[in-house]
Amino acid sequence: MEWDKNRKKKAERLNSVAKYLNGKIINTSDIVEVLNRVIKPGDNLILEGDNQKQASFLAKAMTKVDPKQVNDIHLIIPSISRDEHLDLFEKGIASLINFAFAGTQSLRLSEMMNSGVCKVGAIHTYFELYARLFVDLIPNVCLVAADAADKDGNLYTGANTEETPTLVEATAFKDGIVIAQVNKIVDKVPRVDIPGDWVDAIVEADEPFPMEPLFTREPDKIKDHHILEAMMIFEIARIAALRGDWEEALARIDDALALGKDEAKLWTMKGIFLRKLNEKNVHVEHVKHLNKESVLHDLHVLHGQS
Repeated sequence: MEWDKNRKKKAERLNSVAKYLNGKIINTSDIVEVLNRVIKPGDNLILEGDNQKQASFLAKAMTKVDPKQVNDIHLIIPSISRDEHLDLFEKGIASLINFAFAGTQSLRLSEMMNSGVCKVGAIHTYFELYARLFVDLIPNVCLVAADAADKDGNLYTGANTEETPTLVEATAFKDGIVIAQVNKIVDKVPRVDIPGDWVDAIVEADEPFPMEPLFTREPDKIKDHHILEAMMIFEIARIAALRGDWEEALARIDDALALGKDEAKLWTMKGIFLRKLNEKNVHVEHVKHLNKESVLHDLHVLHGQS
């Protein structure tokens, strides 16, 4: 019985890219070739896409790997928020995804699910997804972002750590490969947020990673009547869904989108409803537009149930 089998496999992967490493540092221009060699078909790959911090440089690099070498990847990602995250499926690099939030990518995701381009393992809460990283979704490779690193791989995450330590720990403690993109490599980091012993390689990105909230961007502008409107829209769609009228629920979400309501949640709901329609083998050629009378009718039903 080999007690260090995973450790040996990790050593083999790192040895395959030894010529691209200067200590733990990868040249920016070599990142695609490194990914081609350290990632194997069928790997569990976690790519940092959090509520705010995105490993955008590594996401773009992943879309450039050779699908003949890197394919059938199981992508694990907290938030599907960039085009590159789903480009991996259209390019034949990834085939399965487990995630927690899709936001503005949810419509594209639902269409890819319907066409069979992308398979979804499960949609989780964030806590569920992170817990499974230590149980049955253990990553083989982890790609994360940090503000700075020193030559030993110690990471400084800056003003926003997000879930980076959790993603790295789940990978490192099971002999997976951890690669971090950083905005800069320095002699000494201001603070060690993730120890270098957990990190196998660092690469200086060609531009700083984006920091943009995926949810409420300006909470001070949200008033009570906005919250009430959103609750009413969601309840109307929920009632239609409970009746089993998924097409009607979809129509109501489209109407709310046309009015500029909470887009992230609405697109997520729309993706769920499209999936339900697909399960029922219903093909939506055209979804009717809502009128005032139907909205008022469901408001009456809503109040009648409360």
